[in-house]
Amino acid sequence: MAGAGGRTWRDLLAGRARKRKSTFGNGAELREAALRLLDHHQNLNDLLLEVDDSVKTGGQEGIEHQEVSSESFIVSVLQEQASRLGVPTAILAAKTTVTNIEQICQASASRSQAPLLNLDQRKRLSCLLQTVKDLLANNVFCRSLFCQEMWKMKDPPVLEAVWHLHRGDVVGLGELLESPPAAPAVVEWLCRSLRGLCEQAEEPSRDVELAGHVLSDFAIVFLQNGFPQTSELGRKLEFKKVPHICHAVLQRMLTWVLDAVGKEKQQDVSTLQAMRFWLNVFSVSLYKSAVHPDSLQQFFRHTLTEVLTYNPLLKVSDAIHMQKEWSFTRTCSLLTTLYRKLFVVFSAKESICQLQQVLETREVNWQHVLSCVSTLVVCQAEAAQLVKELLSHLLTKAFENYDMENMITVFLMARQAALEGPAVFMPYSEWFKASFGNAGGHHGSSKKALVFLFEFLSELVPFEAAPYLKVHIMYPPFVPTKHRSVLLEYITLAKTRLADLKVAIEDMGLYEDLSSTDEPVQPQGQALRDVEKALQIFETTRKIPTSVIEASIFRRPYYTSRFLPALLRPRVLPKTPDVRMAFIDSLKRADKIPSNLYSTYTQACCAMKEKMLQDESKAESSHSKEPVEQLKAELAELRTLIVDQAKYEDVPAQIAVISDRLASILGHSSDENEAATLNSPVQVDISAPRLEPCHQSVVDLLLTSFCQNLIAASYFNPPDRQGPCLSLFVKMMCGHRKLLPALLGRLCQLIYHQGPSLNDAHILGLAAFVIHLSESRALIPEVEVNFGISQPVPEKILSVSEYWNCLLACRTEESLAFCMRFCTAAASYLLCKFSSYSPEDLCALLPPSLVKKLQYIVPRLCLEARGILCEEGKTDLNWSSLSRPSLNYKRASLSLWKQARFQDLLKEKAFQLSFREWLLLELEVYPGKDILSASERQDFHYWAIYQWYLPAPSASGGCDGDLEKACGIVINAILDSSQRSDLGTCGQSKMSVNPDILCKLQEMVLELGHRRKLLSGCVDAQRHFLFEILQERLKDREHGSAVGEQLRRQQELLLHRRILVGLPASALIMTCRKGKKTTLDCEGFFRFVNSELKNVCSRGYALSYDITAHFFRGLLSASVDCEESAQGVNDVLAACQTKCPIVLFSAALWWPRLEPILCSQWKRLFGAPLAEELERLREWQSWATSFLSSGVVSPLSGPPWILATFLHCAIQQQSPRGRGRNALKRLGTDTEQLLVSLLFFSLMDLISAKIAPKEGADFQTSLEWSLEILRCLEERGASWPLLFCSAEKDPRKYHVLRSSTSDRHIQLLPVAFYSLTPCFRRELLAREQTFLYVALDLYVRLLRLFVEGRDLLLSDQAGQNPDPTEHGDPLEVISAARRFLLAAIPRCPAQSFGNVQPLLPTCEELDPELGAALLHFSRPAVELDEELVLF
Repeated sequence: MAGAGGRTWRDLLAGRARKRKSTFGNGAELREAALRLLDHHQNLNDLLLEVDDSVKTGGQEGIEHQEVSSESFIVSVLQEQASRLGVPTAILAAKTTVTNIEQICQASASRSQAPLLNLDQRKRLSCLLQTVKDLLANNVFCRSLFCQEMWKMKDPPVLEAVWHLHRGDVVGLGELLESPPAAPAVVEWLCRSLRGLCEQAEEPSRDVELAGHVLSDFAIVFLQNGFPQTSELGRKLEFKKVPHICHAVLQRMLTWVLDAVGKEKQQDVSTLQAMRFWLNVFSVSLYKSAVHPDSLQQFFRHTLTEVLTYNPLLKVSDAIHMQKEWSFTRTCSLLTTLYRKLFVVFSAKESICQLQQVLETREVNWQHVLSCVSTLVVCQAEAAQLVKELLSHLLTKAFENYDMENMITVFLMARQAALEGPAVFMPYSEWFKASFGNAGGHHGSSKKALVFLFEFLSELVPFEAAPYLKVHIMYPPFVPTKHRSVLLEYITLAKTRLADLKVAIEDMGLYEDLSSTDEPVQPQGQALRDVEKALQIFETTRKIPTSVIEASIFRRPYYTSRFLPALLRPRVLPKTPDVRMAFIDSLKRADKIPSNLYSTYTQACCAMKEKMLQDESKAESSHSKEPVEQLKAELAELRTLIVDQAKYEDVPAQIAVISDRLASILGHSSDENEAATLNSPVQVDISAPRLEPCHQSVVDLLLTSFCQNLIAASYFNPPDRQGPCLSLFVKMMCGHRKLLPALLGRLCQLIYHQGPSLNDAHILGLAAFVIHLSESRALIPEVEVNFGISQPVPEKILSVSEYWNCLLACRTEESLAFCMRFCTAAASYLLCKFSSYSPEDLCALLPPSLVKKLQYIVPRLCLEARGILCEEGKTDLNWSSLSRPSLNYKRASLSLWKQARFQDLLKEKAFQLSFREWLLLELEVYPGKDILSASERQDFHYWAIYQWYLPAPSASGGCDGDLEKACGIVINAILDSSQRSDLGTCGQSKMSVNPDILCKLQEMVLELGHRRKLLSGCVDAQRHFLFEILQERLKDREHGSAVGEQLRRQQELLLHRRILVGLPASALIMTCRKGKKTTLDCEGFFRFVNSELKNVCSRGYALSYDITAHFFRGLLSASVDCEESAQGVNDVLAACQTKCPIVLFSAALWWPRLEPILCSQWKRLFGAPLAEELERLREWQSWATSFLSSGVVSPLSGPPWILATFLHCAIQQQSPRGRGRNALKRLGTDTEQLLVSLLFFSLMDLISAKIAPKEGADFQTSLEWSLEILRCLEERGASWPLLFCSAEKDPRKYHVLRSSTSDRHIQLLPVAFYSLTPCFRRELLAREQTFLYVALDLYVRLLRLFVEGRDLLLSDQAGQNPDPTEHGDPLEVISAARRFLLAAIPRCPAQSFGNVQPLLPTCEELDPELGAALLHFSRPAVELDEELVLF
């Protein structure tokens, strides 16, 4: 009650007490006087609004202070008033309080019962509630009557006033709700007020925090009473109406939200915001410990059920038509937000079980059900697998009971999940094939099941979209042959439906996405996609794709009307033919493009050449600008969520939106769901990755976003507390198949080409990105790597883990440092991000190549890491050190190396760096650009080989202390390294061998040699391990017919020879003890020469100088261990005549260079005359030289083929041809074999001139010399044709010559033979009955060489391409041989045809005309033979 000037009653009393001395004796008298005054001037309502702690009276002149309690004062007033009215004090207090509340709330009436009070109302209510609390404390306030009186008010109370009563413990909301006579009216008031609260909370400048408190407190009451637990029922029995009211309010508010789901576009923004505010009721954090967990689960489960079954009016046909609009990104955000909040309480399995229960027991709203499926698979990573299991379960039930409802549920759910993309769920076509594409499917159990499936599919046809029909047609269910008619009936029906949809099956693209549910692409658009895919395949294989060839035959209408026009779109042709031009040219040559269409295309291209392309380039640069801007905005929004741990639950939804934006930029992948292309490898050109400009900009945007998100999130939390956000982001990227080529190509540019120039932040981001890519490796197909170099090595098909190994090269100082930084960052991120994973689980996430690179580089660059014992440490510290701007990468790598968890990883089999792998990495390093000096590198090699790998067990990649095993690994590694098709050779020859590694191999071979001497006589010492290693490698490279395989084998053999020459010469020879005598064993070397090394001889009959000299020097060195050195050498060289003649042929060729070296070495070692066999070689050389110079023919013992070799080599080296011709005439009559051998060596030179023209042999000179020798043989009547017989017909007479010659030269003997035709006389045909057989046999071999695709003039060595105009075209050689035979056959005597019968069938097959001539002229001889048989 206010006095004058607005002062309160108590202020007045206090003022008067100060002004004058009190006339009352005590407090009782004062109180009595006050009551008398109030009795005449009282306002009880205002009195309750007076709130103060006390009234103090007193004087300044020592008068005693007296306190008057306001509580007792108001109580006294109420009691006096109640006494006068004859009612209890508590009832009067309750009614007076209600009157006050009504007056306070009336101010809100003008605002249509706004749920919140204004500041003045809030202040007055606060005063009133304080007084009421005092009354309650004095037990003079009746709660029950108060509640009843509240509902008798003219207007319902304001919601905030009720909240204050509840929050201030004046009267609980439950008590208040129990009192009204009409519960529906209360429900209506509550729902209206709550909606108003939500709307008012979203208005600007409103008290949002207060509204949140009101909502949370009310929600707690609603849950406690609407969903009570059994243990709480006894306590809640006093409430009968409250549970119903609370339940009804929650239901009505949910209905309010769900009604708006289908009308989101019609609703204004404020209404939608108000509904989103209400959805805070479903935030688990709201309830904390105030609500029993079971109550919370019950409420959420009930809500999920209500959502799924709300207003189930949609038919299945509507769902089939509309479900593409219900994907996660297209579904109303209210519904997806609600689902995501509900799923917080449940695990993915519980959510799926609840969904299954609803589907099996209730009528459902298909829009809500399918939206729920989309939200589940997008927001819960493990849900995809659970959905697959649910689909399988429902399919089983469907076929068990032949239940159509379960079938439609399965198909709708499978399609809905597939809508979210392959990164989330398997494509529909894959699911359909997996479920029905084999005999083990549910439909394969019986004919009844099969018919049931097709009846179901047939019933769907009238409602199906074209993409699904195409899936069913292109990947039909498996049907036994006897029931094929059932399938054909369905296909006919489906094609009819496609025709109704104006989608002709003939217009289906060659590489069409069969599960895309977007609007069907027009045939022209699909044809453009088909052209792009065909160009990709053609670029990789350089062959017309099979699908294009098949389309040109079996799908002619689509091919001619769609595909070719899309391919032949006029354009300005580039100066250098590109892939499209090459593809068009291939089709034209294959008669797959009509001439008129091709002519029109070329004319249009010429016309366009005159036009400017500036406008086109501008249009291209602005292409998809708007979608890219949208993508940027969504990525920026993602960053705000990732840095806030409280918003992690919103990340999956935002990533789904980003995926949708990305799809609009890239377009839908043309091969996502076609099995043939889904698993096709991604092509990456390592040397120069090619990216479309628009794709590169998108990839850069995504990679930048990832790196920024990682760095930003790391400022607040270490990786293991950043949630699955980045994993989901990378998984989403991998789901866009069309993005992968650009992504992998861009990573190649960044890591392989630009790696050393990247800063620390880039390296950290890319390293973490690689880890997450490995986490999603199941979504990434294999990578087909093209190294861009001219080598006979096929392109490599790599897994994504192997791809990183390819990109992280370790060759130079810069690349070694970058690789160390990158791998350190990747491993550190993995260990921190997945800190709770076991080593086995980590193995699945971390590419082994990254760990192996670290095992190689860290000990190489850090002495402390060589054999260091791990120290216990925390990975968090290592990551924090990596995240610092200033980073010492060596210190960081060493810190990681010392981590106990990292050392545990190194013990895993997959991560162990073997000796071979270490060698391959070391052999990549360029010594001139190494980060280590030569001495540091030697120290490192010594530690790695002798201290680490040699003693290490084989189980961990070591050698078990076996030196021979170590040598084998080193040799194989050198050869493998040289055969690799990697980039970055920097001019380093593939035929060179790393000198440091070769030096270590030499040391080990020498040590083995010393040990074998000690073990001489045992079985192990009799093995020549070196040649066993080399020949074992060649077993896997059998002699093939392919040119590429032949060249690879030759390259391998040249490397073998290079290694042998690099080893100590004595390593080629073994010393053995036979009794008390030491002998030299060259069997291993002889076998290797006869089977392999002879095939890399450019001369055909002689080894190269380096290996020849190496053998002889080794022979002399090894003979030192023999008791009789000269005898040891003699035995070996004598054995050469029968076991390895090519060694002696080689000695003859190189003797002028060999002789001084060997004589000097013999003199140094022994100081005695040369060994007898060496002396004999000198004599043979001297004989040949003197014979040519003086013409004296001195008798000389020795095999004629050896004498012929020395004579031939002497003629080649020092004699003019005229002197050689004279020398031939001086040879005696008993030198037929020497002359034939001389002819053979001359023919080998002739062949060498064809295949190795740079080796010194001249074709024309060799031909003239061969003809001269042949004339000499003819003049003497000597028999020589058998020299050319094939191996199976080869007499022992010339076996030595043929067996000592390279296989390539022997194959080309037919060419040499038919080069001699000018010298073949008619008498030869009559004299040599075997001539016709030999000539025919060689002609057949000549034809076979040509038919098998072997170039008759093919060079053995790179860069040595013979000139066909100089040496004769292959076809001309064959034509000349054919003409000769056709002319010779009629002139051959009848006896010559007796042994040609085995060749007749082959001749008739390869050359019918020649076969007919042969048959005609051989018939008399055949008849004669038959007559002889008769007698």
